[in-house]
Amino acid sequence: MSATNESTSLPPGKGTKPDGWLNRTVAGAGITSALGDFCYETTTVILPGFLAVLGIPAAALGLIEGIADAVASFTKMVSGYIADKLGHRKLLVLIGYGLTPAGQLLIALAAGWPLILFGRMVSWFGKGLRGPLRDAIVIQAVSPETRGRAFGFHRAADTVGAVLGPLLGVTLLGLAQGWHWSDGAGPFRFVLWLSVIPGALAVMAFLTLVRDPQHSPNPALKFFGSLRGQPARFRRYLGAVGVFGVGDFSHALLILAATTLLSGTMGLVHAAQVAGLLYVWRNVVQVAASWPVGWLADRFGHLPVLIAGYALGTITALLTALAFWFGVDNVALLAGIFLVAGLYVAVQEALESTVTADMVQAETLTMSIGALGTVNGAAKFLSSATVGVVWTAVSPQFAFALAAAFMLAGTLALRRVS
Repeated sequence: MSATNESTSLPPGKGTKPDGWLNRTVAGAGITSALGDFCYETTTVILPGFLAVLGIPAAALGLIEGIADAVASFTKMVSGYIADKLGHRKLLVLIGYGLTPAGQLLIALAAGWPLILFGRMVSWFGKGLRGPLRDAIVIQAVSPETRGRAFGFHRAADTVGAVLGPLLGVTLLGLAQGWHWSDGAGPFRFVLWLSVIPGALAVMAFLTLVRDPQHSPNPALKFFGSLRGQPARFRRYLGAVGVFGVGDFSHALLILAATTLLSGTMGLVHAAQVAGLLYVWRNVVQVAASWPVGWLADRFGHLPVLIAGYALGTITALLTALAFWFGVDNVALLAGIFLVAGLYVAVQEALESTVTADMVQAETLTMSIGALGTVNGAAKFLSSATVGVVWTAVSPQFAFALAAAFMLAGTLALRRVS
């Protein structure tokens, strides 16, 4: 891995060394992300069952998740450019966190897929708006030597919300089944309404806890000129990320896969609950692995560890295809697939931004992270939409095998970047 430019880790215009890696900004960003994930991951875990109750097919879920990922991805690059040009980040992050509960409310009101799509787009627009700006704030709050640990901690805290939210959501969904509802969607709507509360708390947490390092505006920054001026190695890196991303389907489809495989023996609602708990298990694995992943990356190199994570992603897709091929309805075996999924997501989310920071200059850091998010999201749109459509039109085993092939190609391309 190439040597890191020291200026990348420091706020532009400041020469002081950042505080220790677990400082107020890192901790505050972690708490905020935990609350934000508590909000929207609750939707992720119950959305497949909600769509199934409404009679909406897998192809629609794939398109909804793919379009939402695409909205987030293109928002990331534009928000990163605006932040680097104007020097304002915290306000945009606050708006981004505020849009997440707004999208939840729309989904809770939906009777069909159009409003669900719109609600998911609103939430993911907020996610795209805040993501690169928040990551840049965290990067500039620590030294280059401790980025892996800081991001590992942040992702672990982030995923605590992704564990507690779905776990509470699945529990409430089970309790609400015994209540009187006008239709089968009632329990799902109830959980969606409650998920708005932690989303509002996330806005308050970021406002009060996070300090944005002094970030100087760069009014001369040109959007397309800056993109063309990025290092060749970084452009090759984005290409590898994009190829991998074409296979990196939304894990809402992984939940739907488990629901489908288990529903024959458990019934739809019970299968949806168990699939939700498997997703919680995936998030528990991610929490447990995130900090060790960051420590390993700081010790052995961020890019080599990321390559290993991409390989685990390939294995996840391949195992899911095999699960459909053999008609696996064993919860323990499915839990093994979700374990591998949790490991690869821990690596991916902790290290993709830190690898970016190792390759670019400080004055375009936020925009570069946004470009990373744009490539990821655009590729994931193709992946989620393709997996959903191929699942419906051909077979789920072929859909996930196709995803595995793209992920393998991306892994091999990433090895060439190093």
